[in-house]
Amino acid sequence: MSRATGPDRRINPYRDDIAAAYLRGEVKADRFVDGEDRQVKLPCVPLLQRPDADAPMDTQLLFGENFRVYEEKGGFAWGQSAHDDYVGYVDAKALAPRPYKPSHVVAALRTFVYPRADLKSRPVTPLGLNAKVKVVGARGDFSEIERGGWIFTAHLAPVDAFVRDFVSVAEEHLGAPYLWGGRESTGVDCSGLVQASLERAGISSLRDTDMQEATLGERLMEPIDFTTLQRGDLVFWKGHVGIMVDAERMIHASGFQMRVVIERLDIAMTRISRTAGHVTTIRRLPRR
Repeated sequence: MSRATGPDRRINPYRDDIAAAYLRGEVKADRFVDGEDRQVKLPCVPLLQRPDADAPMDTQLLFGENFRVYEEKGGFAWGQSAHDDYVGYVDAKALAPRPYKPSHVVAALRTFVYPRADLKSRPVTPLGLNAKVKVVGARGDFSEIERGGWIFTAHLAPVDAFVRDFVSVAEEHLGAPYLWGGRESTGVDCSGLVQASLERAGISSLRDTDMQEATLGERLMEPIDFTTLQRGDLVFWKGHVGIMVDAERMIHASGFQMRVVIERLDIAMTRISRTAGHVTTIRRLPRR
């Protein structure tokens, strides 16, 4: 995608025929609209490149996340994620009007919404890490959420309660299957793993690898001294990213193994260089 033609369309909602009102004066479009906030009511919803059920998935929206809709047509809503600004098309039926303000997030890798505050009741639906809910009541070990259902309270955390070590969150995904555009444990890609892990630590991150490479942390000086790497350093290639778990090993969602793995960085570098070239950047996030 050419950057010379205007703002990055991945995170700026504009087309020739319609654009977000806040982009007036920055882009050209036939009309500008304010949009309407809606909320994801399904566990996980694909954000598509085109209004077509068979279109490629760029990323996913999670339960309780807001999506600003600028156009609804043919059963699809075109708009922008409030979580990371990503733009695309979603099934309009997956969105609910009148969004609630979340009070908690799912802090476990996976949990279930039960019809009753009873672990023996049949779960209604699964929810993944970072799904957003509003707790409206409690009974025993369970919390009742807005729009119905009960979640094991220990699997939730207040929206402003974060972990200190985002790498430990990534490590919980070990073995999760690789999925292009995935953001949660039933399927995650390399930048999705970084984004999800950072979110639980209260660190905002854009979605795609190139965006993360341009905005996260500080770039280590070149030439890179690979003997000085630390836990939490982000290692970037063109189109790929991994997280160092210690001075020698990294965790990443690997398209080669098709799952989240921990492997020695030198071994991964040798293999990845054959298709994606050499490491382009090491980024270090501030100590917390």
